[in-house]
Amino acid sequence: MKLNIRAKLAVQFTIIVASILILFSLGVYYLSAEYRSSEFYTRIKDKALNTASLLLKVDEVSLNLLKVIDRNTVNALYDEQVLVFAGNDTLMYSSKDRDQFQVDNTLLHRIRKEKEVRFTSDEYEVMGMIYEYKDQEYVVVSSALDKYGRSKLNNLRWVLILGAIGSIILTIIASMIYAGRALKPMSKVVQEVDSITISNLNTRVDVGNGEDEIAQLAITFNKMLERLESAFFMQRSFVSNASHELRTPLTAITSQIEVTLMKQRTEEEYIQILTSVLEDIKNLNSLSNGLLDLAKINSDLSSFQFKLQRIDEMLWLVSSDLKKVHPNYHIDISFRQHINDESKLQVIGNEHLLRIALLNLVDNGCKYSSGHSVKVELALENEHILITIVDEGIGIKKSDLHRIFDPFYRAENVRHIRGHGLGLSLSERIITLHQGEFHIESEPGKGTKITLKMAIHNSNKISN
Repeated sequence: MKLNIRAKLAVQFTIIVASILILFSLGVYYLSAEYRSSEFYTRIKDKALNTASLLLKVDEVSLNLLKVIDRNTVNALYDEQVLVFAGNDTLMYSSKDRDQFQVDNTLLHRIRKEKEVRFTSDEYEVMGMIYEYKDQEYVVVSSALDKYGRSKLNNLRWVLILGAIGSIILTIIASMIYAGRALKPMSKVVQEVDSITISNLNTRVDVGNGEDEIAQLAITFNKMLERLESAFFMQRSFVSNASHELRTPLTAITSQIEVTLMKQRTEEEYIQILTSVLEDIKNLNSLSNGLLDLAKINSDLSSFQFKLQRIDEMLWLVSSDLKKVHPNYHIDISFRQHINDESKLQVIGNEHLLRIALLNLVDNGCKYSSGHSVKVELALENEHILITIVDEGIGIKKSDLHRIFDPFYRAENVRHIRGHGLGLSLSERIITLHQGEFHIESEPGKGTKITLKMAIHNSNKISN
């Protein structure tokens, strides 16, 4: 049978408390029994020594008188008997006419050897000892029944047993109540989390006092909900924007083809229409590639391999690729200072992703500049390489700066220029993935300055 957490806590707590109570009870009983035995043997010994002293040292005390004294002393023990043996093991004195137990030569020899012997015969405690008088050794054997001590010990045993049983029962009840109260905040968290669906991801779990473990769990749940809400919002926005962006070129292509098929056209008209359709297809292809790259970065990062990459060489390749497609672009690449060690230009990263990021940034700079020109500058700062991309384009308003990294977002002043609003978002995520820093400064009518800061390979912490 599987137990829930409440039952498990109650059982574990009960076992712990029951173990402590049982050990405590056993300890109390053992110590009480030892004290009773030790104290009773001390009384037996004192009584035996007193009897031996009267017998051997006081001549006026006869055997009969000594028996009377033994039976009537204030500290007389219950059913006690004292035996005194001479050196030849002859019985000199017995406080009773009948023997409570058999004393043989073996026992007397053992007493003479060990000087003091304690043992139990039936319910009688017996002590044998040596009493020396006038250079002679006498064996004194004393026995008695600790009727009252054993009765008290028996009462103590039942008190401890019943007390332990009662305490365990109370512990079970208390532990169930305590476990229920202790887990009540947990149950509340479970109920709150269970009530959260896709329609209310903005709901948060009550964190209680914000300090204990359950509060920390609630805080962790809230952080997870924030990530889920952000991811869901991004996904919903991505799907909505992607479908809208894909619909535009597809609609344009469909409309052009339908209009073309409505009547016979001249060769020049067909060429003109096909050229327009080709532009729309290229635009659609560019959008699809951007969407695929953005989706891949947001989902599976384990497929990307990170190796040493030369930033300057990558920039020259980006420049060459852009000029093949846009011969009117002017890209000026320079170094702020002379760099002798080429390893200072190396970073650990993914070649494909870094080329996408740099190509998008340089392409944006050229696209939005009136002269289609951009300046790219490389510099070293401590253990980092700085890549500065400056254009003299239309710039970005301050009110738009906080949204330029949102996918598909395009500022009002660039709506007339063909684009999809994916470049900056994609580049910023790629640089962040490489543990770099992305900083942008812009002023409308004066241009934009983008600075990338990446650690060189000696201090880069990125791993596959």
